[in-house]
Amino acid sequence: MTIHDLVIENASYVVTSNPHDEVFENYSIGITKNRIAAIAPAGTLQAKSHYDASGKAISPGLINTHTHLAMTLFRGWAEGVDLQGFLERVWAAEGAIMDGPTAELGTELGALESLLGGTTTALDMYLFPDFAHKGAVKVGLRHVSGPIFFDFPGLDGMEWESRISFAQKWPELLQQIGGPYVPIFLMPHATYTCSPEHLAEIADLAESINASIHIHASENAKENLDVSQRYSKTPTEILLESSILKRNTVYGHGVQLSESDIAIMAKAKVSVAHCPGSNLKLASGIADIHSYQDSGVMVSLGTDGCSSSNDLDMWSVMRLAALLISQTQGPEQLSNRQIFRMATIQGAQSLGMESLIGSIEIGKAADLIAIDLNAPHLIPIHDIYAQLIFAAGRSDICDVWVDGTHVVKERQSTRVNFSELARRVNTGIAALSR
Repeated sequence: MTIHDLVIENASYVVTSNPHDEVFENYSIGITKNRIAAIAPAGTLQAKSHYDASGKAISPGLINTHTHLAMTLFRGWAEGVDLQGFLERVWAAEGAIMDGPTAELGTELGALESLLGGTTTALDMYLFPDFAHKGAVKVGLRHVSGPIFFDFPGLDGMEWESRISFAQKWPELLQQIGGPYVPIFLMPHATYTCSPEHLAEIADLAESINASIHIHASENAKENLDVSQRYSKTPTEILLESSILKRNTVYGHGVQLSESDIAIMAKAKVSVAHCPGSNLKLASGIADIHSYQDSGVMVSLGTDGCSSSNDLDMWSVMRLAALLISQTQGPEQLSNRQIFRMATIQGAQSLGMESLIGSIEIGKAADLIAIDLNAPHLIPIHDIYAQLIFAAGRSDICDVWVDGTHVVKERQSTRVNFSELARRVNTGIAALSR
């Protein structure tokens, strides 16, 4: 009989997000050397330590494929504005306080919020990515970050050649900082902040260091209009011609895409990180993710940053995504299982990490969350997916494992002291109130 390092036992439900969307009742999960080693009926596995999951659902950790974690520091700072107004207001606030250590602090706070809410992996675009990565790793998040690119120096003061030089060193920096495994990403901000010539240079660099790409694209109609007036092309057409789309590419938002754009993206296997909360708050529009998927474009889910969406709650994102499909396509087109897949395995696929995370399968990393079902709003259970999408929330997350490590235990971080973190955050943003 195999003796596992840990058995998560007696789970009321194990929601796998595997290729058959299997859901097991009264099951256990054996973990050995940080990997899922067994999935079996309760009472059949032995281990050195045990976690009693009675009355709980165990699922893959949620995957947030578009966020700016350090912008937790600007929560509520840009209200009542559209995307362009948001950028103007937030960039001014960033200029007042943001540097490497502050980015690390904000990312630590964002990583803690993410983990406490059941998000175990985040694709995070922000300045000072080395500092940000240190902050996220400290808390235990699987943090996918990377060098950001603008044509202009920006808050980090980096000229173009310095950005390229820093990006060339990024794989080595990732190794030095450590943390759970993540792939290499490069993050040009957008086609309105990076020229086609610079995008082509980024594409070449991505090829040389085997990097994927994350970029804002077609977030609202004004962006498309501005890019079209400048280049007589859509953002997607620019990305195609610059060879960016030869790499695995994840669009942030992708709200305003033409039929031609969607066809290009499907052929290039581009995925879209759908951020319904941020899109609605900034009046950017409603992404037609139903037609995207029908056309062969992979869709995952994201929160965006806290300065536009105000939180990092992937449960509310799932609910909004589902409700928008019901409203725009009809309730008969709504599949709760599909929404849950967008937040789990399809997020992993968009990152190129589907062999490691995103589902509960033997051999994968133990990135798992425990959802406490012992609550008035979660009983009775007739359909576990309906319960997860429309009734459960981040306050129901009681335990979280990332790469087999118990990073949230009984609703508390095992890595950082929240009171001390809160003190540092409030001290760090004092300049904003002056």
